[in-house]
Amino acid sequence: MEFIDTHCHLQFEKLSDNLENVIERAINIGVKRMVCVGTSLDDSRRCVEIASKVDGVWAAAGSHPHEAEHFLKKKTAVNDLQEMLKKPKIVAAGELGLDFYKNYAPKLEQEKSLRLQIEAALPSGLPFIFHIRDAWSDFWRIYDEYKNIRGVVHSFSSGTKQLDAALSRGLHIGLNGIMTFTYDEAQLEAARQVPLDKLVLETDAPFLAPQPYRGQVCEPKHVVDTAGFLAKLRDQPLEEISKATTSNAINLFKLHD
Repeated sequence: MEFIDTHCHLQFEKLSDNLENVIERAINIGVKRMVCVGTSLDDSRRCVEIASKVDGVWAAAGSHPHEAEHFLKKKTAVNDLQEMLKKPKIVAAGELGLDFYKNYAPKLEQEKSLRLQIEAALPSGLPFIFHIRDAWSDFWRIYDEYKNIRGVVHSFSSGTKQLDAALSRGLHIGLNGIMTFTYDEAQLEAARQVPLDKLVLETDAPFLAPQPYRGQVCEPKHVVDTAGFLAKLRDQPLEEISKATTSNAINLFKLHD
């Protein structure tokens, strides 16, 4: 069986300091392809660098909502992002979106950064990786102003209302280790209802290690644990989860060798 980690941060120190072994452990358990996702323009460049050197790793470039102020202050940010999206092995724009849970950046600046990045990335034709936390109504208001957007809702942890909203817009749903330790039945019910042809797996490594590895550094290899949990939750064979999510990820991000 093959699995794909569609969202990890190999550029972060907890993984990059031991990257060769991290990649080897993932491959040995069947996670043969990974998408290294940027959270700022600077670390997006590190994602590009890693992808250029490591087989089976692709990159996404974008600025996380927490970084909105930094993105807006840099006069060349939009041009820099557009140029980065032209690099080899770049397969998505992201992660970008809105996060009103922690509000590390003012809401208006988050919205402006999101709009600028959508407008910068749309001409590339690449899919988007969206981060949405406690900001659904504002996110959909902005999203619906644009056309021809495709992509994935990263780290989905809401209920069926927002699941339906995302699916109605053609978006994929990324599930990770949160599902293995949440006590929120609404989240679990949504995870059961994600159509198999819209489901992709992710880790968000080095964060959100699944059970029974809570408190440890999450790695791409842990996507297999989440897949196993979802197979039981959804009463589907693990082989079916593997086959569908691998095909979905390859088709969405064009992860061709």
